[in-house]
Amino acid sequence: MENQIKTSLNMIRAAGTYEKSTTLGEEVNAFVPFALPPSTPSIDPQSYVELNRKAEMALARLSGVSGLVPSVDWLLYSAIRKEALLTSQIEGTQATITDLFDEEAGLDVSNTDDVEEVTNYIAAYKLVRENLRDPKGLPISVRLMCEAHKLLLNGVRGTGKQPGELRRSQNWIGGTRPGNAAFVPPPAEKVSGLLSDLEKFIHDRSVGRPAVQGEEGTLPALVVIALVHAQFETIHPFLDGNGRIGRLLISALFEHMGVLPEPLMYVSGYLKQHQVEYYRLLSGVRKDGEWESWIAFFLEGVCVAATDAEKSIVQIATLVAADRRKLLESPKVNAAAYRLFELLPMMPRFTVERVRKVLETTFPTANAAVKTLEELGLIGETTGNKKNRSFSYSAYITLLSQ
Repeated sequence: MENQIKTSLNMIRAAGTYEKSTTLGEEVNAFVPFALPPSTPSIDPQSYVELNRKAEMALARLSGVSGLVPSVDWLLYSAIRKEALLTSQIEGTQATITDLFDEEAGLDVSNTDDVEEVTNYIAAYKLVRENLRDPKGLPISVRLMCEAHKLLLNGVRGTGKQPGELRRSQNWIGGTRPGNAAFVPPPAEKVSGLLSDLEKFIHDRSVGRPAVQGEEGTLPALVVIALVHAQFETIHPFLDGNGRIGRLLISALFEHMGVLPEPLMYVSGYLKQHQVEYYRLLSGVRKDGEWESWIAFFLEGVCVAATDAEKSIVQIATLVAADRRKLLESPKVNAAAYRLFELLPMMPRFTVERVRKVLETTFPTANAAVKTLEELGLIGETTGNKKNRSFSYSAYITLLSQ
């Protein structure tokens, strides 16, 4: 497909210009991208029409299948955490989904620093989502991304690299020093203006319309999101955390542009699986103006991620329904045990004390509810201890770990 896309272009397209910049005593060629959308030539619609249609259909199916579970909050809880985990793993974080659940349960985790990076991403994403859903909140903007960046780097690696502030110095990607870097983003004095142009493009009413309108000059929403992500990564506006904020921007744009009403999927899973290609295609945009190949890769990623999320929802719905049926058929079940079961998809690791607090009941009642679910084989004790025990909805966690 990539060769077909390349041959559809009648001329080489420049994606930006180079400017001399000095950092650490070395003179480098910093890349300054042109404002979106790409032009001279414009993006060939034939390079994305069919892939965009498939991606939109996959998103529509995903939205529809979410009704299989009693509460969409279950799905949001797991999807947001998987996205946070996967986007952080792209940057080298070693935390697992179980580590994240243990931390939320108040249990000991060995890799506290890595887990904190993931929980910071969750906090940053919640901030963005709350603003987008609040009529008085901030729209997608430089200011909102800076607020999210401040939370992302709070108290973790990169906390000394101007959290919440646009960089004031030249950065570079790859290599051991600026002179042998794989890529040098725009000079610091260009960053604010470039982000302002990007913000205007995001809110331009002539882009991001549904592809079926077919109006000349318009771009479908998913193509716009692909363009914005690549442009943001090229600008690289922060000293650290650019990749995670750039991928957070993808999730925010899905909601902002109405292509997915709830954040039910995790595109970072596809980007992590194809990480080398992900970086190679972003580089191709900068070096050769190869937007079509990047867009095709992104649309394929959306299609795969949406299909995977759809399958995951069906599996979760099937598991929970079967376990609920087992629960309701047991004569031992009381109200406390049933209430605990309904909490498991958002509390898959827990202690009896946590159950007591959440159910707002006594310790003996909480302990009895836990024991009922354990005897039915729905949950299992993880420590082997007689005291300070913890429990796990293991079948559910296994599904989320896939």
